[in-house]
Amino acid sequence: MTDSSARPVLSDFSAVSALSVLEAELRACLRGEVRFDATARALMTMDASNYRRVPAGVVAPRDAEDVAAALEVCRTHGVPVVARGGGTSIAGQATGTGVVLDFTRHMNRLVELDPGTRTAVVQPGLVLDGLQRAAAPHGLRFGPDPSTHSRCTLGGMIGNNSCGSHSVAWGTTADNIVELEVLTARGRRLRLGPGWAGAPEGLRELAEGELARLRTAFPDLPRRISGYALDALLPEKGADVARSFCGSEGTLGILTEAVVRLVEAPPARALAVLGYGDESAAAEAAAGLLPHRPLTVEGMAADLVPPGAGLPRGGAWLFVETGGKSEAEARARAEEIVRAADVVDALVVTEPAAQRTLWRIREDASGTATRMPDGSEAWPGWEDCAVPPARLGAYLRDFRALLSSHALRGTPYGHFGDGCIHVRIDFDLLTEPGIGRFRRFSEELADLVVAHGGSLSGEHGDGQARAELLPRMYGAETVRLFERAKALWDPDDLLNPGMLVRPAPLDSNLRFSVLPAEPVDVAFGYPADGGDFRAAVRRCVGVAKCRTTTGAGPAVMCPSFRATGEEEHSTRGRARLLHEMLAGELITDGWRSTEVRDALDLCLACKGCRTDCPVGVDMATYKAEFLHHHYRDRRRPAAHHSMGRLPEWLRLIARTRTAPLLNALAAVPPLAAAARHLAGIAPERRLPRLAPRTFTGWWRRRKPAPSQGAGDLVVLWPDTFTEHLSPSVGRAAVRVLEAAGLRVTLPPTRLPRRSPLARSGAESPAPAL
Repeated sequence: MTDSSARPVLSDFSAVSALSVLEAELRACLRGEVRFDATARALMTMDASNYRRVPAGVVAPRDAEDVAAALEVCRTHGVPVVARGGGTSIAGQATGTGVVLDFTRHMNRLVELDPGTRTAVVQPGLVLDGLQRAAAPHGLRFGPDPSTHSRCTLGGMIGNNSCGSHSVAWGTTADNIVELEVLTARGRRLRLGPGWAGAPEGLRELAEGELARLRTAFPDLPRRISGYALDALLPEKGADVARSFCGSEGTLGILTEAVVRLVEAPPARALAVLGYGDESAAAEAAAGLLPHRPLTVEGMAADLVPPGAGLPRGGAWLFVETGGKSEAEARARAEEIVRAADVVDALVVTEPAAQRTLWRIREDASGTATRMPDGSEAWPGWEDCAVPPARLGAYLRDFRALLSSHALRGTPYGHFGDGCIHVRIDFDLLTEPGIGRFRRFSEELADLVVAHGGSLSGEHGDGQARAELLPRMYGAETVRLFERAKALWDPDDLLNPGMLVRPAPLDSNLRFSVLPAEPVDVAFGYPADGGDFRAAVRRCVGVAKCRTTTGAGPAVMCPSFRATGEEEHSTRGRARLLHEMLAGELITDGWRSTEVRDALDLCLACKGCRTDCPVGVDMATYKAEFLHHHYRDRRRPAAHHSMGRLPEWLRLIARTRTAPLLNALAAVPPLAAAARHLAGIAPERRLPRLAPRTFTGWWRRRKPAPSQGAGDLVVLWPDTFTEHLSPSVGRAAVRVLEAAGLRVTLPPTRLPRRSPLARSGAESPAPAL
């Protein structure tokens, strides 16, 4: 055990040799993965916040024993430890300069689900939707549900005390915790619960000596997330150590297992969409709807709603969900709310698919809000302040006035029923004057929130974004109480230092400070980003919708991540590597980077991210840009010529009518192996059979269906594979379209070849294949 006065000394680990020793000792002690390579570190430099820190290495522990071993090694060397789940934190608390523990790789199981007691035992890396799917057949669910529910983890939710849209009915994560199993920085295993269960030595004495402060210094509102929840240790609140631990952002201990409480899910739901003239009117109305016991009261304004969304008339809307034992009961409750609300217009939706479509608009707001209507960038930092719900309307008016006084813009949205507001603001975080304004605005907004009786954080935690300002909310004495509590749990300050207590300044470690000061020379136009590749890469803010593994509806992003489960094969991971390539600190060889090349290798250029990503990241274009520079004046791999020019080769084969001969040769194993080798194709692959007749060849000789000449005209564009490898697909499409009464035609000529690198301002074309 180290001396209690020991502190992490990061400078000791700036040398490559010291990092090598640390890596070797971790590898010797752990069964999980240990990675100190540039790719692994680059993927963990950022979360979904404005901040960036370069970790020493990344560990994916297999179990609690691995976590204990990692803590022992890191404590010996004085290296900080940061626990990380889905990496969707918005305040910077999922980044660090030491060793990052990635719980998504192995410690991600649902250990047990007991419908009788309505509890579940989960590991910290379990994604929330995984728990919801397991609980659903029993008519149960976990109450809190952040908009990132398809990729956020239970460990991260507990660390941040996350909430979500249903908190008006089912509370925060802390309200739904039974017990927590944690490891302290010094390796002690604790089972936290009510009645002082698992309390570290000295915590009870600390709380009992500060009862008056614990009873008076903490605002009483549903979304008070800021600081440590030490008031949960009051005797009248059951001295609940587990509840007090929630929201500690990985600074007190490392969670290894949790017992969570489940709630009964209503068999049927209805969604009342209430239209108001503006956001202030919607905010004023939200608190008045709470006596009707809705499941949600969510608000958003027109700026975040795409055209043709099908919402009722208005300039702002409340999404109010109701539940019932039947669709009729749920609808009746929704219609009762409509009658009680003073609205411009209203809509009640009971069909589940239509409800999901509307909810997707709200859930994507965390991404879509990062671009203003004119396309300019907007950033988090003041993402989730909360005030008493009855004061929300007045707070929003004052908030708007403060924005105007600083010449800033932002579109509030979020949990109006709980008085919690999300907003992305068009801060200039690239220049010194802009960063100065960011600080001044932050200080003034903190004072405004406190004046309305609110909390600096109402959902996502304080992290680096707000911890510096906690004295404005709690006062210096209460913040010193937080420091004393931290010292009892983690006397060596090993766990996520710089968060909550003794924080780093809110305007330091900004993620954009490492990017080049001038635009880089690129081939594509990037018209939506002013021709600036840096701005294109900045589009990825880290909300990680690309890490969703089971898509509802038409979502396809990101197929390579779904296949491998590796962060580097997600759209976000690739964007992070491109960011670090531009930064030049971890990835030092620029466009020649093998790390970026390998991460982009599995990108299918399907452009799924272009439509599914809330901020329109276009990784297909970024990949084409990178490969253009990477292989400029260099010999390309054989596969680039064989696959990249496949349309040309196949057209040549069709003209020369050699498909039967090539199919026969491909059936000879030695010849097939030689062809794969020359073409740069993996030896495990089977060469596809070429169609003896192309799709367009069949089309020219076919007899039109009797129904031709009636119905609307449809142009069918055959791609390379349909044309030369699977004409049956095209033929089937024609039969289906004609059976539907449509007139089918093909383009009169093949599309003209155009250089994808022309500086025309156009974005990259769809893959030629």
